[in-house]
Amino acid sequence: MKNINIALFLLCCVSGLMAQQSPLLTKKDAVAETLERNFGIVIARNNVAISENNKSVLNSGFLPSLTGNAGANYNIEDQTVTFQDGSESTVQDAETTRYNASVNLAYTLFDGMGRYYDYKRLKEEYNLGELQARETIELTMLQLFTVYFEVARLSENVTVLDETFQNTKNRLTRAQYAFEYGQVNKLEVLNAEVDIVTDSINLMNAKQQLENAKRDLNVVTNEENLERQFSVDTTVAFSNPLQLEAFIRAADTNNVRLLQANRNIKISEYDYKASKSIYLPSVGLAGAYGWNEGNFPATNFSSSSTTTGFSAGVTLRWSLFDGGSGITAVKNARIRTSNEELFKMQIISEVKRDIANARGDYENRLAIYRLQEKNVLTATNNFERSNERYKLGQITSLELRQAQINLLNARTNKNLAKYEAKLAELELLQLTGQLLNTEL
Repeated sequence: MKNINIALFLLCCVSGLMAQQSPLLTKKDAVAETLERNFGIVIARNNVAISENNKSVLNSGFLPSLTGNAGANYNIEDQTVTFQDGSESTVQDAETTRYNASVNLAYTLFDGMGRYYDYKRLKEEYNLGELQARETIELTMLQLFTVYFEVARLSENVTVLDETFQNTKNRLTRAQYAFEYGQVNKLEVLNAEVDIVTDSINLMNAKQQLENAKRDLNVVTNEENLERQFSVDTTVAFSNPLQLEAFIRAADTNNVRLLQANRNIKISEYDYKASKSIYLPSVGLAGAYGWNEGNFPATNFSSSSTTTGFSAGVTLRWSLFDGGSGITAVKNARIRTSNEELFKMQIISEVKRDIANARGDYENRLAIYRLQEKNVLTATNNFERSNERYKLGQITSLELRQAQINLLNARTNKNLAKYEAKLAELELLQLTGQLLNTEL
């Protein structure tokens, strides 16, 4: 008993210390921390930034290219020149120097509409990137609330187990006094001692599980201090059934997977149209401003020359036949477009199934939660009556203990049912595309 009392004293001290050092982490605060610091969300936003850069006009091919060139050449060689009259001239170590510089401008006037559709494809890829980032955020929010509600559930369980422990502790004190006055035998005291050890172990295990869950939540929110202590909001509010029905009816226009499928079809269509540019010619403009200077040896007709000026031209290029690779690419692009349409039909079927399953799970878990609430009321009433009868000596400690266990199980089962029902609702909201638009 001395060891039991020491353990109980330490347990109470730790509980009081944890309660003093636990500021409230609301759902809103947890969401804000996750959106700001979660690695997966930050990476998804960076990918969106890359897609935004890619869809810029600077990456479209519609702007001209401007290049600058410069060069210098130096030659030294022995030269022998034979003139028309048969005479010869030989120069040892003849030096030739040449210098040039130019600015060149090139612009594609028409390339068979390839760059036009490529540009539209890049815009659609940006839209797809935003949807992918949204999906990442939605899945991360589900992960966040799974852990957050686990912390809430364990917090409530700790409260329930602590109350059970206190009731058993009071029962032990009462049994000890009753034994001292000869009202009960030693068996009542021993039973209470066994029960209080069991309850203290259950409470210690629950608190350890709670600490582990809090570390999991700190990882999701990317909190540097994994040992940060906090409490969570254990209140749960369920959505209006009529509002959920409206969300389900509009799921085909809001589900993120269906929206991504539509974007993928658009991208494949633009790929197909861009690939058909091989059937048309390309027209380009070229212009340059250049400077050239040369210094020549005595064997040349001129000793030096310098030229400066503009040049311009128009080029027409038409690939009449490239061996068949272009035609093959067009055919494959068309098949990929057809595949994307088939993928969308498959996703539509899967989303309908997932929503139906999620809706059924939610309604079933919500009904179980309502039943568990009633069960708690019944178990509470039964325990209170049993406790009064135990004080009057009408029932044994084993019967009281059974009523106490029934109440403990009823309350912990209710906690589990409450958060399972809420998570099922969140999964349904995610499938209908409304998770990020709903106040949680």
